[in-house]
Amino acid sequence: MSIISDDEFFEGQTPLKSIEQAKKETAVNAEDTDFDRNFENTIRPKTFDSYIGQTALKGNLKIATAAAKKRNMPLDHLLFYGPPGLGKTTIAGVIAEEMGVDIKITSAPALERPRDIIGILMSLKGGEILFIDEIHRLNRVTEEILYPAMEDFYLDMTTGKSQTVKTLRVPLPKFTLIGATTKAGELSSPLRDRFGIINRLEFYTMEELTQVVKRTAGILDIKITDGGAKAIAKCSRGTPRIANRLVKRASDFALVKYNEEITEEVAKESLEVLKIDKYGLDNTDRALLKLIIEKYNGGPVGIETIAAAIGEDVRTIEDVCEPYLLQAGLLQRTPRGRKVSPEAYRHLGYEVKNFNAQQALF
Repeated sequence: MSIISDDEFFEGQTPLKSIEQAKKETAVNAEDTDFDRNFENTIRPKTFDSYIGQTALKGNLKIATAAAKKRNMPLDHLLFYGPPGLGKTTIAGVIAEEMGVDIKITSAPALERPRDIIGILMSLKGGEILFIDEIHRLNRVTEEILYPAMEDFYLDMTTGKSQTVKTLRVPLPKFTLIGATTKAGELSSPLRDRFGIINRLEFYTMEELTQVVKRTAGILDIKITDGGAKAIAKCSRGTPRIANRLVKRASDFALVKYNEEITEEVAKESLEVLKIDKYGLDNTDRALLKLIIEKYNGGPVGIETIAAAIGEDVRTIEDVCEPYLLQAGLLQRTPRGRKVSPEAYRHLGYEVKNFNAQQALF
C-alpha cells in the first residue's frame, strides 16, 4: 500500500491544494475560532471601574487593595461565595490586576494528590494570587497542607522512611489565597476561619444586568437598543453569565436574520426560540412547576419524586433550578417538600383558587 503525500497526485488529476490556499478558502478562520473559544475571557472586566454590580463588595475591596499596596504587603486571604455565574472568578482577576501581580487559577477537584497543591505552592512568587474554584470540594489531605501555608507561609514536608522520618518546614513566599464556592456551608470551620475577608456575591438588579448586556454587545461589536437590552436583562435570572450567553444568541439572530441590531423584537424572538419566558424560566423550570401544580395539587411534594417524574437528577434540581425559583418567589421549601406559590400559578396561567384551597387544608 503506497502513501501519497500532499505534493503528489494521481496521473490525470490536478495537484492537491496547498495548505495556504486551504486556509484562505476556509469559511471560519483561526481567529474567529479562538475568539469564540475564549468568549468568557474576552468579556471579563479587568478593573474595578469596568466591573459592573456588587457595589458594596467593590468598595470594600478597593480599600483593602489600596491599604495592601501602601503596606507593600499581599492582601489577606479572601473567600467569595454565592450562586454560580455572579463573577467570583472575574473579581479574583480584577484583584490581581489592581494589585499588579500574577494569578494562578485552579479548581479543588484538580488537586487530588498532595503533590498537586505542593507543586503549585512551591511555584508561587512573592505577592502572587492563588485562586481555587469550588474550594469546598478540597479533600482532607490537601486542606491540611493549606493550613500552615495560609497561616504561617510554611509548607510541612516529611523525608525518609520508618525510623528515619524527618519533618521539614519549607518557607513559602507570602501569597494571597482566593477561594470561591457555591456552598459555603460545606467548608470546614478551620479552613473558613483562615480567610481574612469573606464576602457573599448577590444577584444582580435589572439595571445592573442591562449595563452588562450593553457592555457585552459592545464587545461583540453589535448594536443594541435600550428595549433589547432590557428584554434580555429581564430574562437573565439575575446572573451576568446567563445575560452574556443570551446576548451572544441574540446577536446571532441579529447578524443573520436582521440588520445587525438587537431590538426589543429581535431579543424577544431569540428568547422565544430558546424557549425562555419573561421570567427567565426554561423548559425544565416550567416542567417542574407544572408537575407540582397538575399532579400534586400545588404540593408539597418530595424532591426525589420531582426528579423521577421530570427525568432530572436531584442535584441538578437543587443546584440549577431551585435557587432562582426560590429567589423569584415561584417555589417554596417546606418540611414536607416543595410547593408552588400563587405567583407561579399566575405566571403559568392557572387559577389561584387551587392554591388557596390547598392552603386551607394545612
